[in-house]
Amino acid sequence: MRSLESEKQPKIGLVSLGCPKATSDSERIITKLRAEGYLLSGDYKNADAVIVNTCGFLDSARAESLDAIGEAIKENGKVIVTGCLGKDADLIKKTHPKVLGITGPQAYEEVMAAIRAVVPPLHEPFEHLVPESGLRLTPRHYAYLKISEGCNNRCSFCIIPSLRGDLVSRPINEVLAEATRLKNAGVKELLVISQDTSAYGMDLKYKEFTFRDVTRKTKFYDLCDGLGDLDMWIRLHYVYPYPHVDDVLPMMQAGKILPYLDIPFQHFSPQVLKNMRRPGNVDKTLERILGWRNIVPDLTIRSTFIVGFPGETDADFELLLDTLENAKIDRAGCFIYEPVTGAKSNDLDGHIPPELQAERHARFMLKQQEISEKLLAEKIGKTIDVIVDGADDEYVLARSKGDAPEIDGTVFVDTENKYEIGDIIKVKIYDADAYDLYAEIL
Repeated sequence: MRSLESEKQPKIGLVSLGCPKATSDSERIITKLRAEGYLLSGDYKNADAVIVNTCGFLDSARAESLDAIGEAIKENGKVIVTGCLGKDADLIKKTHPKVLGITGPQAYEEVMAAIRAVVPPLHEPFEHLVPESGLRLTPRHYAYLKISEGCNNRCSFCIIPSLRGDLVSRPINEVLAEATRLKNAGVKELLVISQDTSAYGMDLKYKEFTFRDVTRKTKFYDLCDGLGDLDMWIRLHYVYPYPHVDDVLPMMQAGKILPYLDIPFQHFSPQVLKNMRRPGNVDKTLERILGWRNIVPDLTIRSTFIVGFPGETDADFELLLDTLENAKIDRAGCFIYEPVTGAKSNDLDGHIPPELQAERHARFMLKQQEISEKLLAEKIGKTIDVIVDGADDEYVLARSKGDAPEIDGTVFVDTENKYEIGDIIKVKIYDADAYDLYAEIL
């Protein structure tokens, strides 16, 4: 189609920063761009304008976003800013007065309006340019499925509600329809994301909707049940450990959804969790985790933790390490506490010196490496399913059901066989290190 590739067709560049939720926003933006006839540019030079989708969660992320805006202005000149940092338009304008437009997160139509003003489309939109599943920034075989926007929690270290607003859930029929379109487009794995996945539907009072003659509530359990009927790998991210999460474990045991929970525990000390304004009964949390493992023995738990939080004592930190080991947390990311402009935690007493924060971070990572190495060694000799992500000169690169893309480990499959990306194959584990597995075809 000559008109699609014409040099006269306006081209838009996109810089996408931040978390998977921001990636999902970027995918919606590029889908709308293509629907209106814009081409996508892979560099600054050939773009008629550049969109920078920013992150504003931490001060360091804000600085990175401002740097990215500055680079886009220097290299291209026509820049439109969106995303979380867009909430602080005054800061952006003060730092980069040449920015042509600023919108907040999830403001898709406002972004398009700004683009049209800077680079008008040559013709009316023609929807056939966009596949039914939309355009994505992920590989063909997996996709993010965003089920809601915003968050009702008020954690003292977090400013997400002020950036993205309170919880707004998508009706369950819309979510299941999108999931079905993605499956029909060849997606094998869905990564369910939101700010608080297990709170899904609370704002809608769990209203019922019908999709393909089946009526379900807009609720976490019903969502998992509906997605589980699609016969795909369903991976749950950002799941807060509310009591009703327990109800989903039998679905994992039955194979409807992956035996994988990404739960941002943040800490295991009751006092630190209280200062964070998060639920904080460490004994009950450990008891629940052990109960989950009794139901689903091959359950993988990924989590994130903050060390060096204001008021964190040596005893608090030791409790964190002990519980980390007793709970056998499979994957753990650790962040050093960082004051965030506008966060309530800035006003807490007992801020930890940077050198002690760094020491605790190093000890945490060493402990987690020991735990991971031991847990992965226990998999040697087992037969598992893996999904193929690619290949290098020596191995087929794959992931197990316990490995989310980009953040978890890799299964290196020793084989001369050729496999397509997205193939799900059975392998036998013959070796392991601290983070990855090595396998052979049966």
